[in-house]
Amino acid sequence: MLNTFKEDIRTTKERDPAARSTLEILLTYPGFHALQFHRIAHRFFQKDLKLIARLISHISRFLTGIEIHPGAKIGKSFFIDHGMGIVVGETTEIGDNVTLYQGVTLGGTGKEKGKRHPTIGNNVVIGVGATILGAITIGDNAVVGGGAVVVRPVPLNSTVVGIPGRVVKREGKRIPTMDLHHERLPDPVAETLNSLHRRIDGLEHSVEEMKKKNES
Repeated sequence: MLNTFKEDIRTTKERDPAARSTLEILLTYPGFHALQFHRIAHRFFQKDLKLIARLISHISRFLTGIEIHPGAKIGKSFFIDHGMGIVVGETTEIGDNVTLYQGVTLGGTGKEKGKRHPTIGNNVVIGVGATILGAITIGDNAVVGGGAVVVRPVPLNSTVVGIPGRVVKREGKRIPTMDLHHERLPDPVAETLNSLHRRIDGLEHSVEEMKKKNES
């Protein structure tokens, strides 16, 4: 437990350049607080003391603005940046070295029992306001763009943007390390419009050339 606590502090320092000291993290970081509440609540949940677990989770939500169901499984080096409005469902599974930004929802679909929330792989970054729904898997090293709504599985080393989420390969290369620059993600809609614009320009040029030939 102590080692996990120290690792959570180290992770926060590594991923947030605004974190100046351990004391600052202990006193002023709601994402860190929510994670510590969850680790306690999850232990009670595993021991079938579910009411106590839910009460701890509810207190955490009230204090931090972050709702993590005590049944959710969270790996090592998990980091929540700001975090207000984050919701993590009961059967969610989160791997190691995952980063969530504010407003992320890892939610379920329907009223079915059993696994109904996402499984997040290792080294995943999920941007501001992204929503991932259902018992789908987000592969290792994936990046989910801000505001994306993801309802289908995401392969390894992929980037997802848009509504509904569309997979966009990042230059066909594996992401070797965590990339927190989720503001640099490609925009497939803009790329498609630009492609159409270039094609229209080409067609207009061809028409003009044909007119000149006919006139001569």
